[in-house]
Amino acid sequence: MAEPLKFVASCRLPTEWGVFMMHGFEEPGGQEHVALVMGDVADGRPVLTRVHSECLTGDALFSQKCDCGPQLQAAMQAVQQEGRGVIVYLRQEGRGIGLINKIRAYRLQDQGLDTVEANVRLGLPVDARDFTLAKHIYDHLGIRSVKLLTNNPEKVQTLQSAGIEVAERRALQVGENAENERYLHTKADKLGHFLYEAQ
Repeated sequence: MAEPLKFVASCRLPTEWGVFMMHGFEEPGGQEHVALVMGDVADGRPVLTRVHSECLTGDALFSQKCDCGPQLQAAMQAVQQEGRGVIVYLRQEGRGIGLINKIRAYRLQDQGLDTVEANVRLGLPVDARDFTLAKHIYDHLGIRSVKLLTNNPEKVQTLQSAGIEVAERRALQVGENAENERYLHTKADKLGHFLYEAQ
């Protein structure tokens, strides 16, 4: 049986938030994922980490429809400040539905549906992502315990069920604006995300 993820190569990646080592992984079907690593993460101590799902519109095109880009930047900055950590970047665009379906869902949202309603109208899963992929990346990096930067309870549960100790969950509440206010409330109300917590 093929491994769910195969390590392929690594390289140095200088960024605005310091120098990371970028490790590349590949699924049997060809889908690629990366981990950005700073410092010694295999020393047994809990590692500050974010499991980030690809969002071309937010991460690269600066869309204000979501909070993905600001979350990625805030996570990289948090790792820089800690001097040690990992950003697991999973290529699961649009909560796993793909870029073109995401555009179709965005069109429905422009017409008044929320993010959950739009996926359902298209006959698509509300969330099709596989966070267990992160477990295989953590295994490769020698990580057993994490301090997870997330607002998503499913990420916490999935990692714990897969055998990764979540020693701490840290909120990542950034990027709210007039365009994504309804989207964020939908994530909180319908998907159970830990948003609008007391700081």
